[in-house]
Amino acid sequence: MLIGEFEHSLDAKGRLIMPAKLREDIGERFVVTKGLDGCLFAFSLTEWTNFEEKLKTLPLSNKNSREFTRFFLSGATECEIDKQGRFLIPNNLRQVANLEKEVIIIGVGTRIEIWNKDKWKSYSNDSISVEDIAENMTMLGI
Repeated sequence: MLIGEFEHSLDAKGRLIMPAKLREDIGERFVVTKGLDGCLFAFSLTEWTNFEEKLKTLPLSNKNSREFTRFFLSGATECEIDKQGRFLIPNNLRQVANLEKEVIIIGVGTRIEIWNKDKWKSYSNDSISVEDIAENMTMLGI
């Protein structure tokens, strides 16, 4: 399972070290795409296939379905970890998530999220009210 929070820096070429604790579960090859809340999502190839299958079930006749599918698939790229444990984040995806130098990588179960460090700190300190969220989770059976 992909869990934990890790701080790393992008190098001048846009490469990022994949934390060793996440490397085994994400695999040597994985997919990175635009994420929600201003971050990037990274999926193992297996999880990406599962996600794609869910996207395929969305009705083509529904505008929101088309836009949702378009959002994730248009930015998707397959990445590979090099011998130094790094992977390249394409420039278009770095721009989407405003990744410049300092980056936070978090494991959230079935995927990894890659955040601009300042944006993550702001989001995690100001945006999250765990108590409010917990109250709403009962509707989902948690």
